[in-house]
Amino acid sequence: MYQIKNAVFSKSSAKIEQCPQDKLPEIAFIGRSNVGKSSLINMLTGVKNLAKTSSTPGKTQLINHYLVDNAWYLVDLPGYGYAKVPLSEKAKWEKMTWDYLLERENLLYVFVLVDVRVSPQKSDLEFIRKLGENGIALKIIFTKEDKVKMQEGQRNINAFREALSQDWDILPEYFVTSSEKKSGKIEMLGLIEEIVFSSF
Repeated sequence: MYQIKNAVFSKSSAKIEQCPQDKLPEIAFIGRSNVGKSSLINMLTGVKNLAKTSSTPGKTQLINHYLVDNAWYLVDLPGYGYAKVPLSEKAKWEKMTWDYLLERENLLYVFVLVDVRVSPQKSDLEFIRKLGENGIALKIIFTKEDKVKMQEGQRNINAFREALSQDWDILPEYFVTSSEKKSGKIEMLGLIEEIVFSSF
C-alpha cells in the first residue's frame, strides 16, 4: 500500500510560466470554495498544515505546488464559484486555472472535489463538463462524508451522477472521503500510486 513519506511546499505561481520546470508528473486538486481541499491535502499527505485551511472562501489564490516523495507534485488550484472577491479578481483566477489545466503538459489527472452534503451544484457540473470537453482526465472526490448522514450523502451522490449522465456516456470514477475520519485515504493513495508511477 502506497504511503506518502515526504511532502513539502515547493512554490506558488501566478502564471503557468512560473510553475516548476522539472517535468515531474502532477495531480491537481480543485473544487468550489470551502469544499475542504486543504484539509483533504493535509490528510492524504499526513502533514498537518501543509496546505493552510481557512473558513474563509477563496483562500487559495495561486497555483500551489507541493513536492511529494521527490517523485510528483500535488497541485492545489484556486477554488471556483463563491468567494467574496471582485469579479475582476475571479476572472484572473479563472484564466490562471484554465491556462494551467489546458497547457500543463505534465498534468496527469484533475481531482474535482465536491461537497457530499449538498445537492448537485451548477458550478461543479459545468466545471466537470468543461474538463470533459477538453479531454482532461479527472476523478470526482466527494468530501465531508462525516458531516452528513449516510443515506443523505448517498442520495446527493446519486443525484450528482444522474445530473452528470446528461453529458457523459461513461461517468467519471468517484471516491467518498472524510478528512476527519481519514476515510477514502487508502483508496485515493492507491489510485495516485497507479497514476503517478505507471506514468514513468
